[in-house]
Amino acid sequence: MGTDPSGAWIGHADALACWTAGGWRFVDAQEGMSAWDRETQSPALFRDGSWRIGEVHGRLIVDGQQLVGPRLAAIGNPEGGTLIDAEAREVIAQVLAAMREHGLIAVDEM
Repeated sequence: MGTDPSGAWIGHADALACWTAGGWRFVDAQEGMSAWDRETQSPALFRDGSWRIGEVHGRLIVDGQQLVGPRLAAIGNPEGGTLIDAEAREVIAQVLAAMREHGLIAVDEM
């Protein structure tokens, strides 16, 4: 899966290779094809004409329930109000920070 192969792989940029009794066999990468990169121990996705190592596209569904989808809009940190509960606000802020860190919601630019 390289862009500038050498040796027996010359002319097979971005292709997948497999050794057989008859020698190397090559499969040209197709849009949406996925493979496992043993060197980085991560998925590889062929998209827009190149391999993207460590990138995964799609939906995460567990037991029929979608768990992760497109990133949602930013959510502001709690502030204001007539009664302040510092502990609750701190926990909410931590939850929001974790969701932002994981890319589940956008960073609040306020």
